[in-house]
Amino acid sequence: MKVLVVGSGGREHALVWKISQSPLVDKIYCAPGNGGIASLAECVPINAMDIEKMVEFSLEKRMDMVVVAPDDPLAAGMVDALESAGIRAFGPVKNAAVIEGSKVFSKNLMKKYGIPTAEYEVFDNREDALDYLEKSKYPIVVKADGLALGKGVIIARSFEEAEDAVNSIMRDRIFGASGDRVVIEEFLTGHEVSVLSFTDGKTVVPMVSSQDHKRALDNDEGLNTGGMGAFSPSRVYTPEVAEYCMERIFKPTVEAMNKEGRKFKGVLYFGLILTDEGPKVLEYNARFGDPETQVVLPRLKTDIVEIFNAAMDERLDSIDIEWYDNAAVCVIMASGGYPQKYETGYEITGIRDAESDPDVIVFHAGTKIQDGKYLTAGGRVLGVTAVSGGLDEALEKAYAGVQKIYFRNMHYRKDIGRK
Repeated sequence: MKVLVVGSGGREHALVWKISQSPLVDKIYCAPGNGGIASLAECVPINAMDIEKMVEFSLEKRMDMVVVAPDDPLAAGMVDALESAGIRAFGPVKNAAVIEGSKVFSKNLMKKYGIPTAEYEVFDNREDALDYLEKSKYPIVVKADGLALGKGVIIARSFEEAEDAVNSIMRDRIFGASGDRVVIEEFLTGHEVSVLSFTDGKTVVPMVSSQDHKRALDNDEGLNTGGMGAFSPSRVYTPEVAEYCMERIFKPTVEAMNKEGRKFKGVLYFGLILTDEGPKVLEYNARFGDPETQVVLPRLKTDIVEIFNAAMDERLDSIDIEWYDNAAVCVIMASGGYPQKYETGYEITGIRDAESDPDVIVFHAGTKIQDGKYLTAGGRVLGVTAVSGGLDEALEKAYAGVQKIYFRNMHYRKDIGRK
């Protein structure tokens, strides 16, 4: 089989790494890929959003499967275009990817079908939003409706902070058209857990649980990022919680999408919060999370290509998906200044040294190869993942790996996995 993976981050490196372990696969391409992915796949310089070129390339190379990993091309309809050209593609079609592409859609879906989530209001007018905020209790959550690279959610602790958030989203348009509407919702307290799942539109199979760290700095301080680290399993996601989520959240969501004529096939990510009133949905993603993928996939025992085939053919109920009884931790090494202004082009050393421990895998996010050297090429640069029998041991190994790697102005959190 020939497989193309669309994307260029740490998640895509983890996917390519896992796909490369399948005996069904002879050749992997990645578009556009990155410096680390180049050691496992042929990287092709096609932008992840260039649907036309992606279809053209897939036809030219007679691709057997295309895995569309990032949110933007999914929301733009890349899977629809590939399928129309007769190419097998893993990921939701455009009218199902809207579950992530519009927070207004997903909140209204949950309200309509009784899926537990935070109370909320939707505004398409800035003045109305500000009037509502003047009467609100704090903290409160302000969300841009559309995709915003994981940075469109602001927790406001006062009216002034909420006003700033609404003004920057709706007046200054920092997220462009994604900020035409905002969702303002109650602030929930509890442990946050990520549960990714495979679904074929009928059956939903949750993966092992994980937790990520969104804030840039230790103790969950600083700005929201795409994610500074993750660990699996979650310490708080018990079998009882899992059963509740399956019956009250996972199955009802897939059924709701079917009733709306939006059959969802691919990976559906449930961002959950475990409150005193029970688990509630914070957000949905229409794809593998980043960096959760980097701790979930190393724990997967079953051939991922077989799972993708079963999901596309709507026969997930016929395969047994198995997991290793272990733990994984991923620490993101970022460019200093991320998620705001940062510099790139610095040489990275020590990756091979870090990987001398067979339990450590270094997934590349923002790297490129130049003259045989790895250089930094993004905000999030590397994800150092360690797999071990338990979380404490995996944590120790991940940070030991981080210590061996160096690039100028590097920044990482020192408290990943400690919640």
